Amino acid sequence: MARVKFNHNRNGNGHKGRRSSQSSSDISEHRGGCNGDNRHDDSSNILSHVQEPPNEISEREKKKRNFITRAIWTFVMIAFFFGAMFMGHIYIIIIVTAVQIISFKEVIAISNVPSRARSLRFTKTLNWYFLGSTMYFLYGESVIYYFKHIVLVDKVLLPFATHHRFISFMLYHVIGFVFFVGSLQKGHYKFQFTQFAWTHMALYLIVVQAHFIMNNIFEGMIWFFLPVSLVITNDIFAYLCGITFGRTPLIKLSPKKTVEGFIGAWIFTIIFGIGLTNIMMRYKYFICPVNDLGANFWTGLECTPNPVFVKQTYHLPFIPPTWTHLPMTIRVEPMQFHIWVFATFASLIAPFGGFFASGLKRTFHIKDFGDSIPGHGGMTDRMDCQFIMGFFSFMYYQSFIAVYKTSVGGVIEMAITGLTSEEQMEVVKGLSKHLVNQGKIASPILDFLTEQLKRR
Repeated sequence: MARVKFNHNRNGNGHKGRRSSQSSSDISEHRGGCNGDNRHDDSSNILSHVQEPPNEISEREKKKRNFITRAIWTFVMIAFFFGAMFMGHIYIIIIVTAVQIISFKEVIAISNVPSRARSLRFTKTLNWYFLGSTMYFLYGESVIYYFKHIVLVDKVLLPFATHHRFISFMLYHVIGFVFFVGSLQKGHYKFQFTQFAWTHMALYLIVVQAHFIMNNIFEGMIWFFLPVSLVITNDIFAYLCGITFGRTPLIKLSPKKTVEGFIGAWIFTIIFGIGLTNIMMRYKYFICPVNDLGANFWTGLECTPNPVFVKQTYHLPFIPPTWTHLPMTIRVEPMQFHIWVFATFASLIAPFGGFFASGLKRTFHIKDFGDSIPGHGGMTDRMDCQFIMGFFSFMYYQSFIAVYKTSVGGVIEMAITGLTSEEQMEVVKGLSKHLVNQGKIASPILDFLTEQLKRR
């Protein structure tokens, strides 16, 4: 049976961060985990012979320059991220959007065969079209769900909101899918279907999971920032504990990872998570769902805090009744218990997103997914663990933490989609009478409104 083989550009043409099959496979042995760090290799060469051959001196100089570049860009990214977070949710949304587009581009690029791409002129176009139609569907779902009170009362946006799923279906199947089938060419079938499958794998692993990260932002900044911070913290302490106590290899895909580093990072991640949660719970800007995209850290947000952020009394079951000198109860926020779950997932499960990415890079004999971040490789190299962590955070929040109640947007949606015009006018009159009785609006306003409704 014929096999489809992805021939990569091994001369770095268009992908500067890539190396040849022979050299990159050796390098990838030392990479893995969430950020694919190679810092242990850098530190192991500090003690060397007094006199070294010129090529070894050159290699040390290259590593030194790479370390400086890496450090500079690390501080730049941290400053940029915190600046965006304090400026408002909309800026974080823009960053997440950019991250998923760049990551999609990097993953798609490693399967590209330039010679065939030139003869199949619509291959790249279709890849980007499927990305656009998928983002339209997912982003539209989020905007309609979280901003019903805006979208459903706008004359221009209302048709797009009420028919969003049908429009998305037409964009994907009637245009995208049909166009793909129509573009199939004899002699290229296997390559084209492989590209189709590869594109949809990237859409699921990157775009769909990034969509849930976007929803985390809408639910409250803490549900975005906390998981991201836990993954970063775990990666740092996995490295520190590994070089200090590491003895037992953890997984063949990443020989530098050790069981001791894995467990040590878990403990420190829990401690860090408890401290960070305690700080973030004090500010409504972090714990309130987004109802105003123009809000920032200084203007703040107002809401009734989720019960997980309110202290509750818990009886201690392990204290004998005769030990009256010890407290029988404690008062703590339930979120302090939930953080153990988040930290455990970030420590024990999320790193396998990095191991998956490491295995994928070995398959294609590449060092990094790209070179979009100087000194750090590609965007995907930095975000491989974040996607699965964000997906888990959304599912856990919706299953165990979210409080479901009728919202203004939900009531408006039901009134618009489920009632006739006459029934909607009855609702308006009934609410107006209620507001007059409550003293919220003046009686003449009700009389004027009633008169206007009678004319319809």
